[in-house]
Amino acid sequence: MRTRSVIYQPHVIVVLSLLAIFTVTVVSFSEVSGGFLSTSLVKTLGMTLCLCLVAIAMDLIWGYTGILSLGHFAFFGLGGYMIGMWLMYARTEAIVVEAAAGAALPPTPQEIQDAIGTQIFGVVGGSDIPAIWMFAWSLPIQLLLVVLVPGVLALVFGWLAFRSRVTGVYLSILTQALTLALSLYLFQNENGLRGNNGLSGLQIIPGAENVPQAEISIYFFVASAVALGLGYVLAAWLVSGKFGSIIRGIRDDEARVRFLGYSVEHYKLFVFTLTAVIAGVAGALYYPQAGIINPAEMAPIASIYLAVWVAIGGRGRLYGAVIGAAFVSLLSTWFTGGRAPDINLGFYTIQWVDWWQVLLGLSFVIVTVYAPRGIAGIFDVFKRRPAKAKAKPKPVVAAEASTGSVD
Repeated sequence: MRTRSVIYQPHVIVVLSLLAIFTVTVVSFSEVSGGFLSTSLVKTLGMTLCLCLVAIAMDLIWGYTGILSLGHFAFFGLGGYMIGMWLMYARTEAIVVEAAAGAALPPTPQEIQDAIGTQIFGVVGGSDIPAIWMFAWSLPIQLLLVVLVPGVLALVFGWLAFRSRVTGVYLSILTQALTLALSLYLFQNENGLRGNNGLSGLQIIPGAENVPQAEISIYFFVASAVALGLGYVLAAWLVSGKFGSIIRGIRDDEARVRFLGYSVEHYKLFVFTLTAVIAGVAGALYYPQAGIINPAEMAPIASIYLAVWVAIGGRGRLYGAVIGAAFVSLLSTWFTGGRAPDINLGFYTIQWVDWWQVLLGLSFVIVTVYAPRGIAGIFDVFKRRPAKAKAKPKPVVAAEASTGSVD
């Protein structure tokens, strides 16, 4: 019954309807359907939907629970690495087997493994397949790891942090330290994930080498839209009932919620772990569309950008997180992609590729100071107008007549 009521909430209906219209429109005008939308643009839009999904996760942990996590993009990256391992291994295995098909003697399984290791890790001077790749041959296991690796890491980290009652800026610093440590570890060539080279060629799907990229991009775009829709409904369901009231209470007055008898640490740990899983799923859909993932994607600055998106969109509102991520990420693509015209001031030329981050930082400061409700706060104006219309005072004559005080 509660799920049904959540689906019929106005903001859920609007978001799902717009998402459905947007998905149908993009598919209808894509290259596959003979339209004018390029494959690269479809991939950009699909990646934007994935960023909207991770922004919802950020809004749950920060906007609703009050925990400013500066490490959630690390979980996003881990999801990408887990699916990327299977994509690289399966594709390389297919290449090795095909190349050995014409040999006089068929290669042994060990020779195939050695050839796969050389192909993948030769760029970092290795040839042995590391132990962390032991399940890379299995798609179901790697899909399970997309959920388990970010979830278990968040569970362990959250349990250690929340049981010690670390809160506020100290917790934010800890999450940022986790992200930095993970990023620095992945930069090392000895970690088994190709160091700074990362995982590449992820846009080539094993078993679908002959399928055009235009068609594959549509599949991933639709999958990203479905994931975003399901993630939005799940988040709306969580924040609509008693659970949502409790995490809002934790955000506003944690001590009072604890005094009322609720296990604050358990609620925070659940939200932290769940949002890490959501971020991992979003990353697993994002990087096959991006085609490459490397440790730079998991640098602390990426998680800071994520917080900026949610703040600009309007934290504490799920649709605000979606608006902020979509607006800023698409604007960033436009500015940093060289599409924005440079501004010649005579004495200096503003090149947006260099100045975009400055503009983003100023926007964050302005929104924080002058519009704390973000872009989503605009919709509050439309909400208040019907309420004012219903609350119009009675005419004076009618009011006096009802009390019998008319002369």
